[in-house]
Amino acid sequence: MSHYPSYQVSDSSGFPEHWQAKRLRFAVKLNPSKNEIPLSDSELISFVPMDAVGEYGGIRLDEDKELGEIGSGYTYFRDNDVVVAKITPCFENGKGAIAKGLTNECAFGTTELHVLRADLELLDPDFLFYLTVSDWFRDLGESEMYGAGGQKRVPEGFIKDLVTGLPPKTEQQAIVGFLNHKTAQIDALIAKKQALLEKLAEQRTALISQAVTKGLDPSVPMKDSGVEWLGEIPEGWDVIQIKHLTPVKRGASPRPIADPKYFDDDGDYAWVRIADVSASDGFLETTTQRLSDLGASLSVKMQPGSLFLSIAGTVGKPIITNIKCCIHDGFVYFPSLPEELKELLYYIFLSGQPYLGLGKMGTQLNLNTDTVGSIKIARPSTSEVNRIVGHIKKVIKSYEMHKNKIEEAIQKLNEYRAALITNAVTGKIDVRDFCPNTTTEQKELAHG
Repeated sequence: MSHYPSYQVSDSSGFPEHWQAKRLRFAVKLNPSKNEIPLSDSELISFVPMDAVGEYGGIRLDEDKELGEIGSGYTYFRDNDVVVAKITPCFENGKGAIAKGLTNECAFGTTELHVLRADLELLDPDFLFYLTVSDWFRDLGESEMYGAGGQKRVPEGFIKDLVTGLPPKTEQQAIVGFLNHKTAQIDALIAKKQALLEKLAEQRTALISQAVTKGLDPSVPMKDSGVEWLGEIPEGWDVIQIKHLTPVKRGASPRPIADPKYFDDDGDYAWVRIADVSASDGFLETTTQRLSDLGASLSVKMQPGSLFLSIAGTVGKPIITNIKCCIHDGFVYFPSLPEELKELLYYIFLSGQPYLGLGKMGTQLNLNTDTVGSIKIARPSTSEVNRIVGHIKKVIKSYEMHKNKIEEAIQKLNEYRAALITNAVTGKIDVRDFCPNTTTEQKELAHG
């Protein structure tokens, strides 16, 4: 996109010359009062918690309340108001939206929102929305945040005193039209790539499941396993319950777990929490806490190379630890598992298939030592186990390579989206002559 012909400063770091530099306090009403609502207490309005406010987007409207139910302690806004999360990390992540389609045009939400109402003579509400989600606005706001620790907030004064450039209303609307068109295109591309990630993950799961239940040779004779999730398995394989391979035992926690005497930053054993497992890729490399000698003596110690399974939080997720660690009673472990079956059992759990019929994956799945021990798996010969594990490792390596490329593309698209918004609302690009019907991408689409 081209630049404007002239800017308010010679190095083009300011706004276009014909834009009006104005503090936002003179173009918006900040945090209006609910006293202006001309509704009776029995009428419905939208109720919007923080998680219903999108990042760089709209508002999810799935809950209404009678106006009379709403007391103090809520933020009020109405259709075409712009809401901006003011608390970290929501503000830095771009959490904000323009209100559209509210019940009776009114809504109440968390007090962790700033509400900006545009002066319609000066400011288009959609232009204001794009301004507030721009990196320019967020970076400046982040530098003004106050508060201790993780509870920093953007003050009203930052918004009131922010000097921004305001183009004429018709130009604001041209910028909004450009950004609506371009962000819709980018979002559609991101959605396609996210769908591709889901398909890749499904394909990986299917390939792992195929390998651990059918082996690698499609020509071998098969037999009915008698187990629903296994189906037919190669004739030479055995069906065996996990408890007949190894006892299944539960971790343990020192009590009370919050007592500082159980923790030591220099302790020999890492302390594994559900959050550490949820954040890992299946192999534990680090945790955020370590246990003291006393704490470790009251838990269950795992040596590098040990397999354990989450039965709380991220239920059914297998982990092989690469560090010395201790696990609590939200995990089960396998103290006598034959070494040659450790990785195979890890991949069996990773496929998610043994849990079929035990409940939904996630927090609804109920696992304990008995249910895990009663799971029936197919056991190949040791030589086949080694080949299967080697094959699965290649499958996962290929998957990770493709996954990383797609995620990198999504990141670049998000960066491009953010750059377009910032450059358009700060006047770094001139989009006044933009016409979506004559763009290069439209022509390419029209001609295949």
